[in-house]
Amino acid sequence: MSQDTDVRAADPVLGRLAEAILIPPFPGTAAPGWVLDALGRGLAGVTLYGQNIAAPGQVSALTAALREATAGDGPVIAIDEEGGDVTRVAFAEGSPYPGNAALGMVDDTALTRAVHQAIGADLAALGINFDMAPCADVLGAADSPAIGTRSFGADTGLVSRHTAAAVAGLQDAGVAACTKHFPGHGRTDTDTHEAIATIEGGLADLRLVDLPPFEAAIRAGTLAIMPSHLRVPELTGDLPATVSGAALTGLLRGERGFTGVIVSDALEMRATRDLFGIPRAAVLAVAAGTDLLCLGRDGSEDDYLAVREALVAAVRDGALDGERLEEAADRVARLRGGLARAWSAAPAAAGTGAAGTGAAGPGAAGTGAAGPGAAGTGAAGTGAGATRWSSRSSRGRTSPPGGSAGGSARGCRPAACTGSALRAGRRTAPGPTSARSWPPRPGARWWQWSATPTGTSRPGRW
Repeated sequence: MSQDTDVRAADPVLGRLAEAILIPPFPGTAAPGWVLDALGRGLAGVTLYGQNIAAPGQVSALTAALREATAGDGPVIAIDEEGGDVTRVAFAEGSPYPGNAALGMVDDTALTRAVHQAIGADLAALGINFDMAPCADVLGAADSPAIGTRSFGADTGLVSRHTAAAVAGLQDAGVAACTKHFPGHGRTDTDTHEAIATIEGGLADLRLVDLPPFEAAIRAGTLAIMPSHLRVPELTGDLPATVSGAALTGLLRGERGFTGVIVSDALEMRATRDLFGIPRAAVLAVAAGTDLLCLGRDGSEDDYLAVREALVAAVRDGALDGERLEEAADRVARLRGGLARAWSAAPAAAGTGAAGTGAAGPGAAGTGAAGPGAAGTGAAGTGAGATRWSSRSSRGRTSPPGGSAGGSARGCRPAACTGSALRAGRRTAPGPTSARSWPPRPGARWWQWSATPTGTSRPGRW
């Protein structure tokens, strides 16, 4: 028998519980048979990366196939889509949306919300329902090599209000926000892809500087939070927060009152892989309070099977409390149920936006909330029948030609952006950054427009 069959035959209940908290990756632009089979058994979902993206129609067909294969509520279909330097959907040419550094410099929370609502509307149109964003990290003197322009800035208050706006924008579009990197990756001088990172200062500094943006995200209703492989000696000892019960169960849930889904950062990252190995890191993360396990871009079917087997064995051996695994699976099931309801409600929703009136894509929010409308960024829209929701990898980033801090050639450079100009539907900077109006014309998606040196618009490469 295969390893897959061995685990399921030995303890089918534990095997299903283990699968119910995993979102593995896979190579290629079509889902392999093992992923479809696992979804049919109750696999929580998948994580998409640039390797899975070729064109909008292909992505839509892929997500439809994933949904069709899934037993019960639809799957979690997760992606890293932050805008600016970190994009998966537009990895080949760079995101058309300004990144957090640019948004923080402009300091217009209405703009931040609109940008993230537009990102969410694009994802929802492709069938993606879970965004591992926004970054809530406050930059410090160390100028974290893993974060940089992914942060809204170095001021805690500014980062807090823009984090809340980004969460609201994504979830207005019917896409779950996963705020990261708890308890704060901005004041580190180490990239957790390479080694465990230690946050500068002590616990008092953490509470004063790093935690308020996460508290703001919780108040804004973020459905998920992602801890990272970060060490706070006074809190976690020698362990990263990913596997620290003091950080997750004690600080995040107990002290900060978060009741949503805790999602691990990629377990293939060296900060955890070198210390524990991926399967043991998965067990320790769940024991500490993690609900949903992200394996990372390069995880294989064998990695997925090894993690599932390790979770089953840990419960059998007493290393992992079975009730903790059940609790994690229940939280993920509730998340999936909510996402499925939002998805099923979306096609019937009508949206009215500032840029015009049209049929809203997934995520037109309840009456009075911002609805994407036809433009994906309409203000004060109405969504009839819709449901309101109350990257980490440098290898996946793209810095397009002509891009700058937090932006891209088709994004918004800090010096070129003002809230009034953007709300008026234009940018005033010369050259490529002024080539495309903001927001896009009604009905447009990011792949339908690209910049030209002459300042004219033309259909994008897709």
